[in-house]
Amino acid sequence: MSTAKTQPTDANVADFINAATPLKRREDAQVLAQIFAQVTGENPVLWGPSIVGYGQYTFVSPSNPKHTGIWPKTGFSPRKAQQSIYGLKDLPEGAQLLPQLGKYTEGAGCVYVKKLEDIDLAVLRRLIAIAYAREDETSM
Repeated sequence: MSTAKTQPTDANVADFINAATPLKRREDAQVLAQIFAQVTGENPVLWGPSIVGYGQYTFVSPSNPKHTGIWPKTGFSPRKAQQSIYGLKDLPEGAQLLPQLGKYTEGAGCVYVKKLEDIDLAVLRRLIAIAYAREDETSM
């Protein structure tokens, strides 16, 4: 069986966020860290070099059932061009909420947001809560 390459680390999340550039991305990441912590009740963990994750679940790849691993239930990454927010897509319970989020684009496994002022933070909180309630896919 193969496993996911991105794994939780012991790196300091605050140091990672405080090093984010540009300044606006760093400021938004600090706000996101507060929101995610409030909604999930979890301390953040840095996954790989750049994903701030909250909680974890076990997944099985739909295209290759031999590929399993752990992944954050939800989280974000302050990329230079935009925030990447993980765990909000492909949630049946959140499908009707996601279009209400505001101005965003979608990637393969995440939602991209250029600035927090472009989205409804109340909707974001609800989506985070749904993502955090995710069950292991191996137990389904």
